Amino acid sequence: MTDVGRTQKTGLVLLTLASGQFLMTLDSSVMNVSIAPVAKDVGTTVTGIQTAITLYTLVMAMLMIPGSKVGALIGRKRAFSIGCVIYGAGSLTTAVAPNLTILIIGWSVLEGIGAALILPAIVALVAGNVPPEGRPRAYGLVMAAGAIAVAVGPLIGGIATTYFSWRWVFVGEVLIVVAILVLARRIQDAPVEKRTHFDLVGAALSATGLGLAVFGVLRSSLWGWVLPKPGGPAILGLSPTIELIFLGLFVLWLFGTWEHRVEARGDEPLARLSMFENRQFSGGLVMFFFQFLVQAGLFFTIPLYLSVALGLSAIDTGIKIMPLSITLLIAAAGIPRFLPDISPRLVVRAGLLAMFAGIVSLFMNIDVNAGAEIVTVPLLLAGLGMGALASQLGSVTVSAVPDDQSPAVGGLQNTATNLGASIGTALAGSLLIAALTASFLHGIEQNAAVPPQVAAQANVELGGGIPFISDADLEAALTQAGASTDVTQAVLDENEQARLDGLRTALAALALIALIGLFFSNRIPKEQPGSIARGRAERSAVAHERLDQRR
Repeated sequence: MTDVGRTQKTGLVLLTLASGQFLMTLDSSVMNVSIAPVAKDVGTTVTGIQTAITLYTLVMAMLMIPGSKVGALIGRKRAFSIGCVIYGAGSLTTAVAPNLTILIIGWSVLEGIGAALILPAIVALVAGNVPPEGRPRAYGLVMAAGAIAVAVGPLIGGIATTYFSWRWVFVGEVLIVVAILVLARRIQDAPVEKRTHFDLVGAALSATGLGLAVFGVLRSSLWGWVLPKPGGPAILGLSPTIELIFLGLFVLWLFGTWEHRVEARGDEPLARLSMFENRQFSGGLVMFFFQFLVQAGLFFTIPLYLSVALGLSAIDTGIKIMPLSITLLIAAAGIPRFLPDISPRLVVRAGLLAMFAGIVSLFMNIDVNAGAEIVTVPLLLAGLGMGALASQLGSVTVSAVPDDQSPAVGGLQNTATNLGASIGTALAGSLLIAALTASFLHGIEQNAAVPPQVAAQANVELGGGIPFISDADLEAALTQAGASTDVTQAVLDENEQARLDGLRTALAALALIALIGLFFSNRIPKEQPGSIARGRAERSAVAHERLDQRR
């Protein structure tokens, strides 16, 4: 095959794998602007739809490591294709779902299982189809496709819901799955690993541990982190959140003990925990965790600011988020293309600082008189930071281990990203609601226009948490409750300020987390994996040449 033909084939493979990454990530964001219409259509509440979205993330986090091991047994290409079929069946089921139960079966369960097979396979198939020197750019493009899906998801969901139906989003996913399956025939499979058995006990322990911990984190905004919220459930005086997290961590400890025992007796473990002793590999996973934690938190808070605080439509909200996806793509594709030998550690640190600067500039400029234009520059900076991280981390983790262990990277890598995304959304939401509630209750207590009995009643009824709602919805509720004009206006003013206080608190926490990530960046290598390989090859060639001259 000629160089041109080989390049074209590689490009087609990357397009196929990037499309898979885009599709897997799209579901986590595309319906965020359409929750209310979907709930009405299937006869449930907004909480019901939020549960479906939560379960999708939970199923992926639970099954990612077992899904990676299944791909190792049957072949990555086959796992990728089977995962696409399951995912497509889930999308079709969701598109025709008449009620919440069928919606959860299709959206949360079937699509989650499909994603758990597809995402780990993508990592291994990139390594199997792209030479080492081209992998930084390849992983950058694939990871950028996923991040762009998060950015454009609200726009796609808004257009579909406004002009057609939310169901057409899932019909479109089925069509994309069919196209991916057709293109997947050109993918070269990664070698099938020879294994004597599948570690069922390890799979059960890892899924249970991750499931308990992630579910606890995802329910933190309703239950509270440590102390139970007023009116919320309590076990031994504590919130179920902290107890589920502790129980999940204990089960994960049992998982680690079991895996060491399996490996010690010569059997094949579900995951080789010795891989975490590799500084480069563990450093790459930690950076993935930080990236997706901050990224998910941003994509939770910024749409709330645009759509609720400023009252923008779903389509306008998606358009305002587009600067992030533009700079993300430029950084993710451009850095490996034009700076192939740049230090990965330098790029990762610059990316974290860009994200930090973007978030700081946003929460410093949010006030009651600010408009949608204040998000543009912060999103440009945040997009550059995310793209910089995406351009390096995939190659860093895969190149950290020998080729025979690289297929195992996918499951661990996607587990780290899903954990980061889950915790980022939950943390941002919890801090936002907690700060909003404290600010609102303090504000109406100090506001002379609000009668003391109204403020006291609000403290009793709303102490467990105040929803992040628009002025229009709050005014309608106050009018229905018979509040006077003066009281209504005073409460609206306090709610407007409290919303901004909540947003600032969540954004400040995300900025701090981005900064903390810098302390772990020293595990990222200074040299590109491709540069190291080329350097070794050049030194070997020079050594052989000198040896020939001596002879």
